[in-house]
Amino acid sequence: MAMAEDDQQLLMLIDDEPAQCRLISAIAAREGWRTITAGDSETAVAILGTRDGMRLSAIILDQWVPGDDTCELIAELKSRRPKLPILMLTTSASPALAVDAMRAGATDYLIKPVSPDRLMDALRAATQKEAPSDELQPLAEKMPVALDFDAMIGTDPKFRTALAQAAKAARGHANVLLEGESGTGKEMVIRAMHAASPRAKAPLRIINVGGVPVNSVESVLFGHEPNAFPGAFDRQIGAFQQCDGGTLVLDEVNRLTTDMQQRLIETLISGIVRPTGASHGFRVDVRLFCASDYPVEQLVASGHFDADLLELITPTKIVLPPLRERTGDIAGLTRHFLARIGEQPGLRHLSIADSALSLLASYDWPGNVRQLQAVLFRAAVHCDNQSLTAESFPQLRELLGEMQESSNPQHEGVGVMLYTDDGNLRPLDQIEADVIRLAIGHYRGRMTEVARRLGIGRSTLYRKLSDLGIGDAA
Repeated sequence: MAMAEDDQQLLMLIDDEPAQCRLISAIAAREGWRTITAGDSETAVAILGTRDGMRLSAIILDQWVPGDDTCELIAELKSRRPKLPILMLTTSASPALAVDAMRAGATDYLIKPVSPDRLMDALRAATQKEAPSDELQPLAEKMPVALDFDAMIGTDPKFRTALAQAAKAARGHANVLLEGESGTGKEMVIRAMHAASPRAKAPLRIINVGGVPVNSVESVLFGHEPNAFPGAFDRQIGAFQQCDGGTLVLDEVNRLTTDMQQRLIETLISGIVRPTGASHGFRVDVRLFCASDYPVEQLVASGHFDADLLELITPTKIVLPPLRERTGDIAGLTRHFLARIGEQPGLRHLSIADSALSLLASYDWPGNVRQLQAVLFRAAVHCDNQSLTAESFPQLRELLGEMQESSNPQHEGVGVMLYTDDGNLRPLDQIEADVIRLAIGHYRGRMTEVARRLGIGRSTLYRKLSDLGIGDAA
Protein backbone atom coordinates (compact mmCIF):
# COMPACT_ATOMS: atom_id res chain seq x y z
CA MET A 1 0.00 0.00 0.00
CA ALA A 2 2.86 2.40 0.81
CA MET A 3 4.29 1.90 -2.64
CA ALA A 4 0.90 2.66 -4.22
CA GLU A 5 0.62 5.88 -2.25
CA ASP A 6 4.17 6.88 -3.23
CA ASP A 7 3.19 6.55 -6.88
CA GLN A 8 0.24 8.93 -6.50
CA GLN A 9 0.38 12.68 -6.96
CA LEU A 10 -0.39 14.35 -3.67
CA LEU A 11 -2.74 17.33 -3.30
CA MET A 12 -3.19 19.47 -0.20
CA LEU A 13 -6.68 20.98 0.09
CA ILE A 14 -6.97 23.91 2.51
CA ASP A 15 -10.69 23.95 3.21
CA ASP A 16 -13.03 23.76 6.21
CA GLU A 17 -16.20 22.65 4.37
CA PRO A 18 -16.54 18.84 4.66
CA ALA A 19 -18.90 18.51 1.66
CA GLN A 20 -16.60 20.45 -0.64
CA CYS A 21 -13.57 18.53 0.65
CA ARG A 22 -15.26 15.23 -0.21
CA LEU A 23 -16.24 16.49 -3.69
CA ILE A 24 -12.80 17.82 -4.60
CA SER A 25 -11.06 14.74 -3.20
CA ALA A 26 -13.34 12.49 -5.28
CA ILE A 27 -12.74 14.50 -8.45
CA ALA A 28 -8.96 14.46 -7.93
CA ALA A 29 -9.02 10.72 -7.20
CA ARG A 30 -10.38 10.05 -10.70
CA GLU A 31 -7.06 11.33 -12.06
CA GLY A 32 -4.96 9.35 -9.56
CA TRP A 33 -4.48 12.09 -6.95
CA ARG A 34 -4.46 11.48 -3.20
CA THR A 35 -5.75 14.42 -1.15
CA ILE A 36 -4.80 15.52 2.36
CA THR A 37 -6.90 18.22 4.01
CA ALA A 38 -5.99 21.16 6.21
CA GLY A 39 -8.85 22.99 7.92
CA ASP A 40 -6.91 26.18 8.71
CA SER A 41 -3.80 28.17 7.80
CA GLU A 42 -1.66 26.94 10.71
CA THR A 43 -2.31 23.30 9.88
CA ALA A 44 -1.51 23.92 6.20
CA VAL A 45 1.86 25.51 6.98
CA ALA A 46 2.68 22.72 9.43
CA ILE A 47 1.90 20.04 6.85
CA LEU A 48 4.55 21.49 4.52
CA GLY A 49 7.21 20.22 6.95
CA THR A 50 5.89 16.66 7.11
CA ARG A 51 6.78 13.69 4.91
CA ASP A 52 3.58 14.16 2.90
CA GLY A 53 4.21 17.89 2.74
CA MET A 54 7.56 17.33 1.03
CA ARG A 55 5.84 15.21 -1.63
CA LEU A 56 3.05 17.66 -2.52
CA SER A 57 2.43 18.29 -6.22
CA ALA A 58 -0.16 21.07 -5.79
CA ILE A 59 -2.23 23.04 -3.28
CA ILE A 60 -5.88 24.08 -3.56
CA LEU A 61 -6.86 26.89 -1.21
CA ASP A 62 -10.40 28.02 -0.47
CA GLN A 63 -10.32 31.78 -0.04
CA TRP A 64 -12.75 31.67 2.88
CA VAL A 65 -10.39 29.71 5.13
CA PRO A 66 -7.84 32.52 5.71
CA GLY A 67 -10.40 35.27 4.89
CA ASP A 68 -8.75 38.66 4.45
CA ASP A 69 -5.34 37.04 4.90
CA THR A 70 -5.63 34.92 1.73
CA CYS A 71 -2.76 36.64 -0.09
CA GLU A 72 -0.59 36.50 3.02
CA LEU A 73 -1.12 32.74 3.25
CA ILE A 74 -0.38 32.29 -0.46
CA ALA A 75 2.83 34.29 -0.09
CA GLU A 76 3.80 32.26 3.00
CA LEU A 77 3.21 28.95 1.21
CA LYS A 78 5.08 30.19 -1.86
CA SER A 79 8.06 31.38 0.18
CA ARG A 80 8.39 27.93 1.73
CA ARG A 81 7.75 26.00 -1.51
CA PRO A 82 8.45 28.37 -4.47
CA LYS A 83 7.79 25.81 -7.22
CA LEU A 84 4.55 24.40 -5.79
CA PRO A 85 1.43 25.35 -7.83
CA ILE A 86 -1.30 27.03 -5.76
CA LEU A 87 -4.88 27.17 -7.04
CA MET A 88 -7.37 29.44 -5.25
CA LEU A 89 -11.09 28.69 -4.97
CA THR A 90 -13.41 31.67 -4.53
CA THR A 91 -16.97 32.81 -5.14
CA SER A 92 -15.74 36.25 -6.20
CA ALA A 93 -15.27 37.20 -9.85
CA SER A 94 -13.32 40.35 -8.91
CA PRO A 95 -10.32 40.96 -11.20
CA ALA A 96 -8.70 42.88 -8.33
CA LEU A 97 -8.71 39.71 -6.20
CA ALA A 98 -7.24 37.73 -9.11
CA VAL A 99 -4.46 40.30 -9.49
CA ASP A 100 -3.62 40.28 -5.77
CA ALA A 101 -3.67 36.49 -5.56
CA MET A 102 -1.49 36.04 -8.63
CA ARG A 103 1.02 38.63 -7.46
CA ALA A 104 1.18 36.80 -4.14
CA GLY A 105 2.06 33.62 -6.04
CA ALA A 106 -1.20 31.89 -7.01
CA THR A 107 -1.01 29.87 -10.21
CA ASP A 108 -4.70 29.91 -11.01
CA TYR A 109 -7.96 31.33 -9.74
CA LEU A 110 -11.10 29.16 -9.86
CA ILE A 111 -14.60 30.55 -9.40
CA LYS A 112 -17.00 28.34 -7.43
CA PRO A 113 -18.88 26.24 -8.23
CA VAL A 114 -16.07 24.84 -10.36
CA SER A 115 -16.85 22.00 -12.76
CA PRO A 116 -14.91 18.71 -12.46
CA ASP A 117 -13.39 19.21 -15.94
CA ARG A 118 -12.29 22.77 -15.14
CA LEU A 119 -10.69 21.67 -11.87
CA MET A 120 -8.80 18.79 -13.46
CA ASP A 121 -7.69 20.93 -16.41
CA ALA A 122 -6.25 23.44 -13.93
CA LEU A 123 -4.45 20.73 -11.95
CA ARG A 124 -3.05 19.09 -15.08
CA ALA A 125 -1.83 22.39 -16.50
CA ALA A 126 -0.30 23.51 -13.20
CA THR A 127 1.64 20.29 -12.73
CA GLN A 128 2.60 19.64 -16.35
CA LYS A 129 6.25 18.60 -16.40
CA GLU A 130 7.10 18.59 -20.10
CA ALA A 131 6.82 22.37 -20.42
CA PRO A 132 6.22 25.19 -17.98
CA SER A 133 2.68 26.34 -18.64
CA ASP A 134 1.58 28.14 -15.51
CA GLU A 135 0.97 31.30 -17.52
CA LEU A 136 -1.50 29.49 -19.74
CA GLN A 137 -4.32 29.18 -17.21
CA PRO A 138 -7.86 30.09 -18.37
CA LEU A 139 -8.35 33.41 -16.55
CA ALA A 140 -10.69 34.90 -19.15
CA GLU A 141 -13.75 34.10 -17.06
CA LYS A 142 -12.78 36.90 -14.67
CA MET A 143 -13.58 39.61 -17.22
CA PRO A 144 -17.05 40.43 -18.61
CA VAL A 145 -17.84 39.26 -22.13
CA ALA A 146 -18.93 41.58 -24.93
CA LEU A 147 -22.68 41.72 -25.59
CA ASP A 148 -22.44 43.57 -28.90
CA PHE A 149 -21.50 41.96 -32.23
CA ASP A 150 -19.74 45.19 -33.23
CA ALA A 151 -17.43 44.84 -30.22
CA MET A 152 -16.06 41.49 -31.39
CA ILE A 153 -12.57 41.74 -32.82
CA GLY A 154 -11.54 39.94 -35.99
CA THR A 155 -11.44 40.32 -39.77
CA ASP A 156 -10.99 36.64 -40.66
CA PRO A 157 -13.63 35.72 -43.29
CA LYS A 158 -14.79 32.55 -41.48
CA PHE A 159 -15.12 34.46 -38.21
CA ARG A 160 -17.03 37.34 -39.80
CA THR A 161 -19.33 34.86 -41.58
CA ALA A 162 -20.09 33.15 -38.25
CA LEU A 163 -20.90 36.51 -36.63
CA ALA A 164 -23.14 37.48 -39.54
CA GLN A 165 -25.03 34.19 -39.17
CA ALA A 166 -25.36 34.76 -35.44
CA ALA A 167 -26.61 38.33 -35.83
CA LYS A 168 -29.23 37.20 -38.35
CA ALA A 169 -30.33 34.22 -36.22
CA ALA A 170 -30.56 36.40 -33.11
CA ARG A 171 -33.51 38.31 -34.56
CA GLY A 172 -35.58 35.13 -34.95
CA HIS A 173 -37.06 32.62 -32.54
CA ALA A 174 -35.58 29.32 -33.75
CA ASN A 175 -33.11 27.14 -31.88
CA VAL A 176 -29.40 27.54 -32.64
CA LEU A 177 -26.37 25.25 -32.38
CA LEU A 178 -22.88 26.75 -32.00
CA GLU A 179 -19.86 24.54 -32.60
CA GLY A 180 -16.24 25.37 -31.97
CA GLU A 181 -13.28 24.31 -29.90
CA SER A 182 -13.09 25.33 -26.25
CA GLY A 183 -12.13 28.98 -25.94
CA THR A 184 -13.27 30.13 -29.39
CA GLY A 185 -15.93 32.45 -27.93
CA LYS A 186 -19.15 30.45 -28.05
CA GLU A 187 -20.51 31.91 -24.81
CA MET A 188 -19.63 35.43 -25.96
CA VAL A 189 -21.59 34.93 -29.19
CA ILE A 190 -24.52 33.33 -27.34
CA ARG A 191 -24.77 36.26 -24.92
CA ALA A 192 -24.60 38.70 -27.82
CA MET A 193 -27.36 36.77 -29.60
CA HIS A 194 -29.57 36.87 -26.52
CA ALA A 195 -28.95 40.62 -26.09
CA ALA A 196 -29.94 41.21 -29.74
CA SER A 197 -32.95 38.89 -29.67
CA PRO A 198 -36.66 39.62 -29.12
CA ARG A 199 -36.23 37.82 -25.76
CA ALA A 200 -33.44 40.10 -24.53
CA LYS A 201 -35.41 41.15 -21.43
CA ALA A 202 -36.61 37.63 -20.67
CA PRO A 203 -34.71 35.08 -18.54
CA LEU A 204 -31.43 33.58 -19.78
CA ARG A 205 -29.92 30.55 -18.07
CA ILE A 206 -26.73 28.73 -19.07
CA ILE A 207 -26.38 25.07 -18.04
CA ASN A 208 -22.99 23.41 -18.54
CA VAL A 209 -24.02 19.80 -19.07
CA GLY A 210 -20.48 18.57 -18.47
CA GLY A 211 -20.35 20.36 -15.12
CA VAL A 212 -23.54 18.76 -13.73
CA PRO A 213 -23.34 15.25 -12.17
CA VAL A 214 -24.95 12.76 -14.55
CA ASN A 215 -27.61 11.74 -12.02
CA SER A 216 -28.60 15.40 -11.49
CA VAL A 217 -29.02 16.51 -15.11
CA GLU A 218 -32.66 15.40 -15.26
CA SER A 219 -33.63 17.41 -12.19
CA VAL A 220 -31.63 20.46 -13.28
CA LEU A 221 -33.33 20.57 -16.69
CA PHE A 222 -36.84 19.27 -15.98
CA GLY A 223 -37.24 19.56 -12.20
CA HIS A 224 -38.68 17.02 -9.77
CA GLU A 225 -41.41 16.67 -7.17
CA PRO A 226 -40.83 15.80 -3.49
CA ASN A 227 -40.14 12.08 -2.96
CA ALA A 228 -39.79 11.50 -6.72
CA PHE A 229 -36.68 9.44 -5.90
CA PRO A 230 -34.60 8.71 -2.78
CA GLY A 231 -33.16 11.95 -1.45
CA ALA A 232 -35.67 14.22 -3.25
CA PHE A 233 -36.97 15.93 -0.12
CA ASP A 234 -38.06 19.20 -1.76
CA ARG A 235 -39.58 20.29 -5.06
CA GLN A 236 -37.05 21.50 -7.64
CA ILE A 237 -38.09 23.78 -10.49
CA GLY A 238 -36.21 22.83 -13.66
CA ALA A 239 -34.39 25.16 -16.02
CA PHE A 240 -37.08 24.85 -18.71
CA GLN A 241 -39.75 26.23 -16.37
CA GLN A 242 -37.39 28.89 -15.03
CA CYS A 243 -36.72 30.08 -18.59
CA ASP A 244 -40.34 30.13 -19.75
CA GLY A 245 -40.57 32.97 -22.26
CA GLY A 246 -36.79 33.27 -22.36
CA THR A 247 -33.67 31.45 -23.53
CA LEU A 248 -32.01 28.30 -22.21
CA VAL A 249 -28.40 27.54 -23.13
CA LEU A 250 -27.10 23.97 -23.02
CA ASP A 251 -23.32 24.16 -23.13
CA GLU A 252 -21.54 20.89 -23.99
CA VAL A 253 -24.86 19.50 -25.26
CA ASN A 254 -22.83 16.66 -26.77
CA ARG A 255 -22.39 15.26 -23.24
CA LEU A 256 -26.10 14.51 -22.74
CA THR A 257 -26.78 10.83 -22.07
CA THR A 258 -29.04 8.86 -24.41
CA ASP A 259 -31.92 9.00 -21.90
CA MET A 260 -31.62 12.76 -21.50
CA GLN A 261 -31.48 13.19 -25.28
CA GLN A 262 -34.81 11.37 -25.55
CA ARG A 263 -36.40 13.51 -22.80
CA LEU A 264 -35.15 16.64 -24.53
CA ILE A 265 -36.62 15.50 -27.86
CA GLU A 266 -40.02 14.91 -26.22
CA THR A 267 -39.96 18.34 -24.58
CA LEU A 268 -38.94 20.19 -27.75
CA ILE A 269 -41.60 18.47 -29.87
CA SER A 270 -44.47 18.82 -27.39
CA GLY A 271 -43.52 22.12 -25.75
CA ILE A 272 -44.45 20.48 -22.45
CA VAL A 273 -42.03 19.83 -19.59
CA ARG A 274 -42.97 17.20 -17.01
CA PRO A 275 -40.95 17.24 -13.77
CA THR A 276 -39.87 13.83 -12.52
CA GLY A 277 -42.59 12.44 -10.27
CA ALA A 278 -45.23 14.96 -11.40
CA SER A 279 -48.71 13.83 -12.46
CA HIS A 280 -48.98 16.52 -15.13
CA GLY A 281 -46.74 18.68 -17.27
CA PHE A 282 -46.36 22.42 -17.92
CA ARG A 283 -46.45 24.09 -21.32
CA VAL A 284 -43.37 26.28 -21.79
CA ASP A 285 -42.08 28.67 -24.44
CA VAL A 286 -38.31 28.35 -24.41
CA ARG A 287 -35.76 29.18 -27.08
CA LEU A 288 -32.81 26.78 -26.99
CA PHE A 289 -29.21 27.70 -27.74
CA CYS A 290 -26.84 24.72 -27.71
CA ALA A 291 -23.05 24.70 -27.77
CA SER A 292 -20.63 21.88 -28.48
CA ASP A 293 -16.83 21.63 -28.47
CA TYR A 294 -17.10 18.73 -30.93
CA PRO A 295 -18.84 18.46 -34.33
CA VAL A 296 -22.23 16.95 -33.46
CA GLU A 297 -22.76 15.43 -36.90
CA GLN A 298 -19.73 13.22 -36.28
CA LEU A 299 -21.31 12.07 -33.01
CA VAL A 300 -24.52 11.21 -34.88
CA ALA A 301 -22.49 9.18 -37.37
CA SER A 302 -20.81 7.26 -34.53
CA GLY A 303 -24.14 6.62 -32.78
CA HIS A 304 -23.48 8.85 -29.76
CA PHE A 305 -26.02 11.57 -30.56
CA ASP A 306 -29.61 11.30 -31.74
CA ALA A 307 -30.17 12.49 -35.31
CA ASP A 308 -33.68 13.70 -34.45
CA LEU A 309 -32.33 15.86 -31.64
CA LEU A 310 -29.67 17.32 -33.92
CA GLU A 311 -32.39 18.33 -36.37
CA LEU A 312 -34.42 19.97 -33.60
CA ILE A 313 -31.53 22.09 -32.31
CA THR A 314 -30.09 23.13 -35.68
CA PRO A 315 -32.47 25.34 -37.63
CA THR A 316 -29.27 27.42 -37.59
CA LYS A 317 -25.76 26.01 -37.08
CA ILE A 318 -22.82 28.36 -36.52
CA VAL A 319 -19.19 27.21 -36.50
CA LEU A 320 -16.54 29.40 -34.86
CA PRO A 321 -13.02 28.87 -36.26
CA PRO A 322 -10.08 28.16 -33.92
CA LEU A 323 -7.55 30.94 -33.37
CA ARG A 324 -4.82 29.02 -35.23
CA GLU A 325 -6.94 29.47 -38.38
CA ARG A 326 -7.24 33.24 -37.87
CA THR A 327 -3.72 34.26 -36.85
CA GLY A 328 -4.12 37.54 -38.70
CA ASP A 329 -6.49 38.59 -35.90
CA ILE A 330 -3.97 38.02 -33.09
CA ALA A 331 -2.48 41.53 -33.16
CA GLY A 332 -5.91 43.18 -33.06
CA LEU A 333 -7.19 40.84 -30.35
CA THR A 334 -4.06 41.43 -28.29
CA ARG A 335 -4.39 45.22 -28.30
CA HIS A 336 -8.12 44.94 -27.59
CA PHE A 337 -7.54 42.66 -24.61
CA LEU A 338 -4.74 44.84 -23.25
CA ALA A 339 -7.06 47.85 -23.36
CA ARG A 340 -9.71 45.93 -21.39
CA ILE A 341 -7.15 44.50 -18.97
CA GLY A 342 -5.83 48.00 -18.32
CA GLU A 343 -9.27 49.03 -17.09
CA GLN A 344 -9.32 46.36 -14.36
CA PRO A 345 -8.68 47.38 -10.74
CA GLY A 346 -5.04 47.02 -9.81
CA LEU A 347 -3.79 47.00 -13.41
CA ARG A 348 -2.77 49.68 -15.90
CA HIS A 349 -2.70 50.28 -19.63
CA LEU A 350 0.27 48.67 -21.36
CA SER A 351 1.56 48.80 -24.91
CA ILE A 352 3.13 45.78 -26.61
CA ALA A 353 6.30 45.56 -28.66
CA ASP A 354 6.24 43.92 -32.07
CA SER A 355 8.73 41.31 -30.86
CA ALA A 356 6.03 40.17 -28.43
CA LEU A 357 3.33 40.20 -31.12
CA SER A 358 5.59 38.04 -33.30
CA LEU A 359 5.96 35.57 -30.45
CA LEU A 360 2.20 35.44 -29.82
CA ALA A 361 1.52 34.94 -33.54
CA SER A 362 3.94 31.97 -33.63
CA TYR A 363 2.00 29.92 -31.08
CA ASP A 364 -0.89 27.68 -32.14
CA TRP A 365 -3.14 28.50 -29.13
CA PRO A 366 -4.85 25.18 -28.30
CA GLY A 367 -7.00 27.11 -25.80
CA ASN A 368 -7.90 29.66 -28.49
CA VAL A 369 -9.01 33.24 -27.75
CA ARG A 370 -9.68 32.51 -24.07
CA GLN A 371 -6.11 31.29 -23.65
CA LEU A 372 -4.68 34.35 -25.42
CA GLN A 373 -6.58 36.63 -23.04
CA ALA A 374 -5.41 34.58 -20.05
CA VAL A 375 -1.77 34.78 -21.11
CA LEU A 376 -2.02 38.55 -21.60
CA PHE A 377 -3.75 38.94 -18.23
CA ARG A 378 -0.97 37.08 -16.44
CA ALA A 379 1.77 38.96 -18.30
CA ALA A 380 0.14 42.28 -17.42
CA VAL A 381 -0.08 41.32 -13.74
CA HIS A 382 3.68 40.74 -13.56
CA CYS A 383 4.82 43.56 -15.90
CA ASP A 384 6.87 46.31 -14.23
CA ASN A 385 7.45 48.31 -17.42
CA GLN A 386 5.19 50.30 -19.73
CA SER A 387 5.27 47.68 -22.47
CA LEU A 388 5.06 43.92 -22.88
CA THR A 389 7.99 42.44 -24.78
CA ALA A 390 8.93 38.90 -25.80
CA GLU A 391 10.60 38.60 -22.38
CA SER A 392 7.17 39.10 -20.77
CA PHE A 393 6.19 35.60 -21.98
CA PRO A 394 9.01 33.30 -20.75
CA GLN A 395 6.92 30.13 -20.90
CA LEU A 396 5.88 30.77 -24.50
CA ARG A 397 9.48 31.50 -25.46
CA GLU A 398 10.54 28.19 -23.98
CA LEU A 399 7.67 26.33 -25.63
CA LEU A 400 8.65 27.82 -28.99
CA GLY A 401 12.36 27.13 -28.56
CA GLU A 402 13.34 30.71 -27.75
CA MET A 403 11.89 31.85 -31.08
CA GLN A 404 11.04 35.54 -30.77
CA GLU A 405 10.18 36.44 -34.32
CA SER A 406 8.82 34.46 -37.22
CA SER A 407 10.32 34.79 -40.68
CA ASN A 408 6.83 35.28 -42.10
CA PRO A 409 5.37 38.58 -40.88
CA GLN A 410 2.33 38.25 -43.13
CA HIS A 411 1.43 35.00 -41.39
CA GLU A 412 1.83 36.71 -38.02
CA GLY A 413 -0.51 39.52 -38.91
CA VAL A 414 2.16 41.95 -37.67
CA GLY A 415 3.73 43.17 -40.90
CA VAL A 416 5.56 46.44 -40.33
CA MET A 417 7.02 46.82 -36.85
CA LEU A 418 5.47 49.84 -35.13
CA TYR A 419 7.02 49.69 -31.67
CA THR A 420 10.48 49.41 -30.19
CA ASP A 421 11.11 46.96 -27.36
CA ASP A 422 10.73 49.75 -24.79
CA GLY A 423 7.14 50.28 -25.96
CA ASN A 424 7.72 53.55 -27.81
CA LEU A 425 6.65 54.12 -31.40
CA ARG A 426 9.39 54.01 -34.03
CA PRO A 427 10.06 57.26 -35.94
CA LEU A 428 7.58 57.88 -38.76
CA ASP A 429 10.24 57.93 -41.49
CA GLN A 430 11.41 54.44 -40.46
CA ILE A 431 7.85 53.08 -40.48
CA GLU A 432 7.18 54.70 -43.87
CA ALA A 433 10.38 53.26 -45.29
CA ASP A 434 9.39 49.76 -44.11
CA VAL A 435 5.93 50.14 -45.65
CA ILE A 436 7.41 51.11 -49.00
CA ARG A 437 9.95 48.24 -48.87
CA LEU A 438 7.13 45.84 -48.03
CA ALA A 439 5.04 47.12 -50.94
CA ILE A 440 7.94 46.91 -53.42
CA GLY A 441 8.64 43.32 -52.38
CA HIS A 442 4.95 42.36 -52.36
CA TYR A 443 4.32 43.74 -55.87
CA ARG A 444 7.69 42.48 -57.17
CA GLY A 445 9.09 45.88 -58.08
CA ARG A 446 6.13 46.97 -60.25
CA MET A 447 6.38 50.63 -59.24
CA THR A 448 3.13 51.72 -60.91
CA GLU A 449 1.25 49.11 -58.90
CA VAL A 450 3.16 50.04 -55.73
CA ALA A 451 2.20 53.71 -56.13
CA ARG A 452 -1.44 52.83 -56.86
CA ARG A 453 -1.74 50.55 -53.83
CA LEU A 454 -0.10 53.14 -51.56
CA GLY A 455 -2.47 55.83 -52.90
CA ILE A 456 0.26 58.13 -54.18
CA GLY A 457 1.55 59.18 -57.60
CA ARG A 458 4.65 57.63 -59.20
CA SER A 459 6.57 60.89 -58.93
CA THR A 460 5.73 61.11 -55.21
CA LEU A 461 6.84 57.50 -54.75
CA TYR A 462 10.21 58.13 -56.42
CA ARG A 463 10.70 61.30 -54.34
CA LYS A 464 10.05 59.33 -51.17
CA LEU A 465 12.47 56.62 -52.32
CA SER A 466 15.14 59.28 -52.72
CA ASP A 467 14.35 61.07 -49.44
CA LEU A 468 14.31 57.82 -47.45
CA GLY A 469 17.39 56.39 -49.16
CA ILE A 470 15.58 53.35 -50.55
CA GLY A 471 16.76 51.79 -53.80
CA ASP A 472 14.27 50.31 -56.29
CA ALA A 473 15.43 46.83 -55.41
CA ALA A 474 15.08 47.34 -51.67
